[in-house]
Amino acid sequence: MDRARAALIWRAAFAATGWIGLALQYGLLVAPAHPTGQLAVWTLNYFSYFTILTNLLVALVLTLPVVAPSSRVGRWALNPSVRARATLYLSIVGLGYHLLLSAGSTLQGLAAVGNFIVHYIMPVAALLDWLVFTPRGGLRWSEPFGWLRYPLIYFVWTALHGYAAGWWPYWFLNLPQLGLARSALVVAVLLIVLLVAGFGFVAIDRTLARRDRTPAPA
Repeated sequence: MDRARAALIWRAAFAATGWIGLALQYGLLVAPAHPTGQLAVWTLNYFSYFTILTNLLVALVLTLPVVAPSSRVGRWALNPSVRARATLYLSIVGLGYHLLLSAGSTLQGLAAVGNFIVHYIMPVAALLDWLVFTPRGGLRWSEPFGWLRYPLIYFVWTALHGYAAGWWPYWFLNLPQLGLARSALVVAVLLIVLLVAGFGFVAIDRTLARRDRTPAPA
């Protein structure tokens, strides 16, 4: 099997897995709100989780090259920088969940399945896709600074939505409980982690590109 066909099969399989995980998370979070007349409220809350937004981004990045590889959005999804940043964000999601949120989880059944997909399966699938199938050597050292725009916009949205709705997606972003100073410190630490990890991705990309260019010994 050639590399292009293997990439197509991989991306199709994990695009489907990603959409299933997102659907399970939506149904389990939002469906109970329907009888209360708060479907719109909880739908907005659903899309206010960094985990959900980032899994949605990765699902699109995996899906578009499969269904429309020659289209403008398909070419966007195949861009090495786009794939690197999407992988970076979801890697941080998986690691952050495991370290900060997973302890004491009592999820069972479909809830556990959906949770495992978005926090474990998809981060690993995205990382392997980036390492194995994404062209190497195209990332610049300046790019990780631009990759901070997405989390910065998310933090601003979380603050505005949180104060307006009185609902916060994560305890470590709950401004009323933590206070402005501690919240600012948390955000600063998260951005630094993302920036350092971004430089790590660039370093890996360049290292693998150099290895690819090195001729095999005769």
